[in-house]
Amino acid sequence: MPIFPRTARAAAVAVLTLLGACSAVPAAEPTATPTVAPTTSAPSPSTSASTTPSAPPAAGTALTALRALPVKGRSARTGYDRERFGAAWLDADRNGCDTRNDVLAAHLSDVQVKPGTRGCVVLSGVLADPYTGRAIAFARGAGNGVDVDHVVALSNAWVTGAASFPLRKRAALANDPLNLLPVDASANRQKGDGDAATWLPPHRPVRCAYVARQVAVKAKYGLWVTPAEKQAVERVLDGCPAQPLPVDESAAPVLVPLDLREPTPATDGTVLFGSCADARAAGAAPVRRGDPGYGPHLDRDGDGRACE
Repeated sequence: MPIFPRTARAAAVAVLTLLGACSAVPAAEPTATPTVAPTTSAPSPSTSASTTPSAPPAAGTALTALRALPVKGRSARTGYDRERFGAAWLDADRNGCDTRNDVLAAHLSDVQVKPGTRGCVVLSGVLADPYTGRAIAFARGAGNGVDVDHVVALSNAWVTGAASFPLRKRAALANDPLNLLPVDASANRQKGDGDAATWLPPHRPVRCAYVARQVAVKAKYGLWVTPAEKQAVERVLDGCPAQPLPVDESAAPVLVPLDLREPTPATDGTVLFGSCADARAAGAAPVRRGDPGYGPHLDRDGDGRACE
């Protein structure tokens, strides 16, 4: 069985580096430390250390990027469906492995993969979970323990601009490593589709890097923030005004199938692939009865296994 080892040291520091390759509260820098210019009068007794810095945040920081984002209310959730972001998961970098396994392999330590899968299927590993600060053993098929989180939840993206995106752009967002992290499943399900105004990681040391990653994703894809979301992110970044944006290792456009097309809504409200070509382009073939996208029009012999 091929083994892709990670060092013990990498696992120990992964909690601090996983969300942005930087500490949650970086060391002070001359260009980013909040300063107050001398005045001729004493400050008001109500002035506190959390007062907004007099100088604008430095270029490249999460605060600078946040203040450049549009601020609007949420749009309607009407029409949202996970399938509107493409089938989960695509092979978005054309390396022969689906995005979920790519993300697991990149973030787990002591990774073991399934023989005969070209190193693609991750069987086990250890996660230094950023959301809780705990080490979690991952085992494929265990059904709990580790989820791959969309840092900007897809339904949140839908109501902050993605509803108007073409399918290929939504599929890119759903498969972009910048927006994906393996995390504690329980914490991820508590988060749901919340933004920073409704949920933050319980492990406080990663909150600065967490909101910086959300800002980076929204800036990259042209999404907006709500007033409450912006205020919540600013409150976090007040404690780390020099927090940089995470390095975007997928700066080039995420690759999705050129002929990917919107699924066809069925009469009962489910979303189906329009053809087997669409299912294959999404990496979902064969599609079994009960799978997302399955429809009788794809299953010519009626055996419950379509697009074989």
